Amino acid sequence: MVATLLDESETWLWPDAQPTSSELGPKSEIVAAYAYRSELSPRRWWELFDRAAERIDLLGYTLYFLWEQHPRLPALLVDKAGEGCAVRLIIADPDCQHVRMRDAEEQAAITLGARVQTTMRYLERFRACEGIELRTQTAALYNSIFRFDDEMLVTPHLYGTLGYSAPLLHLRRRMPDGLFDRFAEHLDAVVATTTPVFTAEEVQPHAAG
Repeated sequence: MVATLLDESETWLWPDAQPTSSELGPKSEIVAAYAYRSELSPRRWWELFDRAAERIDLLGYTLYFLWEQHPRLPALLVDKAGEGCAVRLIIADPDCQHVRMRDAEEQAAITLGARVQTTMRYLERFRACEGIELRTQTAALYNSIFRFDDEMLVTPHLYGTLGYSAPLLHLRRRMPDGLFDRFAEHLDAVVATTTPVFTAEEVQPHAAG
């Protein structure tokens, strides 16, 4: 009852409790599933950002909705980096083939390229911030991944469907080589193909305040 009222799993509230064998397995890492990404409230997104202490990874075509949804997010990411949290932001190269193909699918009023350019303007404020890694990718993205320490949100990309209408999985790592680790490996594989937005000479040590 407490877990339901707090919208959290029992294992998160009481991590030292011993799970039974039936509670272990890939399904045990699924905290929640949503038919639409928009069903997860901005408050819950913010809690995941705020709670992360070691790593924040954001992989998507544009990440556009995050800046619209959370105006204070850039400042939070800078603070997190200053506290030792490793932050990676990976967006699509606006000129790559897969962005053009995705644009043709979505037929959105605001093109992917325009949304990427908006994100690039937000990324400019991270140019001189050590601890925040900014990269572009040209891979065919099958999903967007948002990692917060041992929690993760995954949005599978559906043909011709905008991100807010795509399904969303909320995962929490509980075992090796489970769902969380599989998606984490996928994220790292994509990152390995990316290009830095800024050169090392443009990144300066983080200055508090």
